[in-house]
Amino acid sequence: MVNPLYAERLREKAATLPLRPGVYIMKAKSGTVIYVGKSRALKNRVSQYFHESAKNAKTDAMTANIFDFDYILCDTEMEALTLENSLIKLYKPKYNILLKDDKSYPYLAVTNEEYPRFIMTRTRGKDARYFGPYTSADTVKNVIVSLQKALGLPSCGKSFPKEIGKVQRCLYRHIGCIAVCEGKVTAEKYRELVEEGVSFLSGNTGELIAKMEEKMAYAAENLMFEAAAEYRDRIKAIKRLYEKQKVVASPDTERDIIAWHAGEAAGAVCIFYVRGGKLLDSESFVFSGGEILDSSAISAFLCSLYEKREYIPKEIDTAGVLSEEDTAAAEAWLSERAGYRVRVKTPVRGDLAKLCTMAEENAAQKAGEFVAEKTKSDETLMRLASLAGLEIMPERIEAFDISNIGDENITAGMVLFENGKPKKSGYRIYNIKETQIQDDYASMREALTRRIAHFEDTATPPPDLFLIDGGLGHIRTVQEVLCEHGVTVPALGMVKDDHHKTRALVDADGREISIALEASVYSLVFRIQEEVHRFTVSKMMNAKRKTVKTSVLEEIEGIGKARAKALLSRFGSLSGVKKATEAELITVQGITPDIAKRIIEFFEK
Repeated sequence: MVNPLYAERLREKAATLPLRPGVYIMKAKSGTVIYVGKSRALKNRVSQYFHESAKNAKTDAMTANIFDFDYILCDTEMEALTLENSLIKLYKPKYNILLKDDKSYPYLAVTNEEYPRFIMTRTRGKDARYFGPYTSADTVKNVIVSLQKALGLPSCGKSFPKEIGKVQRCLYRHIGCIAVCEGKVTAEKYRELVEEGVSFLSGNTGELIAKMEEKMAYAAENLMFEAAAEYRDRIKAIKRLYEKQKVVASPDTERDIIAWHAGEAAGAVCIFYVRGGKLLDSESFVFSGGEILDSSAISAFLCSLYEKREYIPKEIDTAGVLSEEDTAAAEAWLSERAGYRVRVKTPVRGDLAKLCTMAEENAAQKAGEFVAEKTKSDETLMRLASLAGLEIMPERIEAFDISNIGDENITAGMVLFENGKPKKSGYRIYNIKETQIQDDYASMREALTRRIAHFEDTATPPPDLFLIDGGLGHIRTVQEVLCEHGVTVPALGMVKDDHHKTRALVDADGREISIALEASVYSLVFRIQEEVHRFTVSKMMNAKRKTVKTSVLEEIEGIGKARAKALLSRFGSLSGVKKATEAELITVQGITPDIAKRIIEFFEK
């Protein structure tokens, strides 16, 4: 319910709104935007918040925090939906569901070459055939590997026809490859195998197997036993691959299934991607706060989801019924983006209705798993707070480590754990500039000072706890820096034993906090310590490798650091520079024909 102190004023303001499409922006007393919504009749929609009891606890919690609202008039519902999506991304309101990842989705592409290849790509062009999108690169890679194994296609990465005939005995032949590199396989035979893979991806598995069985029978009848055995093995492989994908509808079915679960503690949205009648992939999004999951929120979610995707199916089925207003707005937006008519429907019977129910059950399961995991994580963090005497549960933990090789490539790494899980978007690396010799304390001082300088950034707020990979000396250095800058964030050192494994925590007073008998706390601290060490060392080694590559090129007369970096940037690696021709080398800024010749001579020795 709306706060009684503001109710009358808000009702009067809502009554003055026009009956036109638009976006409304709810604000808390602090001025923070807490919710953004849309409507084709602003007056009616906004007034409902201040005259009716909320339909659920989350909406009730949102209306209780409304102090004021703004609005923006639009000409159409679709324009309002587009603006709503933009404002949600801008303000990130507490009660709106928000897609936190900005990844582009991968596709499986079949290239248009003399010897076509199955590759993963994140963009769709006109030079290939595309399948997907899939939810992860790993999924695409697994499908490609399975097809290569099933059809005997090369997986070695060689370029054909360029490298045909350059290999006498292909080692990959022993694991089922047709060994194109040996020069005994025609381009027609190769393309036939690729087309079988395309047929499988298109959902024509039954037709593909029937054709292969017919060829196997023909080969056997004509005493071509080796060819018959080859077809037999390929049929088995295709059937095994087919069994991994769940058939849910007729072969021509191509649509996305979207379902959601709005729980009190967590909500979730589940998406099934049906291509060629098969459940090709699925994806889930879990929302942990007080986000409102209703018809309006789902239509905005659709807009945000497909804004990141290059392909939109002609039909999207939802497990729950969207309002007529939200359906119309979503269909208009999706159709305009796709360039063809897109329908949003709710199946009530048949296989698609069953699939919607399955997606709904998956969404509920994901939300339940999140709540259980969050409860366990909270218990661990509360126990850590109790052991260390912290005033609040450390939901946001930042850990630091220093890595170097002697006096070179001194690197400080920082990892972020939120609610007990690593958040890689919050990882940071600090290349130490002020300390020219190995000095972990001075390096830690510089890194932490630079981190504190960004506390005001909304994207990188202060943590609830600093964990430092080191003992008493490290933590006292950190405490000095915190005191100098007036920072009250607690800090603890992660002490290792003689075997370089986590042993205990230590504070600046030298008090050791034993965690050996606290299984969940020990596990969390161990994971944090291992992760910050792995991250820091990997970044330091990358920097070292770059230095080594650059220094190798600097041995060539006429090449300094700038030209060495330019060469590595242009060709990607030392191997790339080595393979480059004189004509290619002189395209790099600062590389003259004389220097290009010296580079070639250098690598020829």
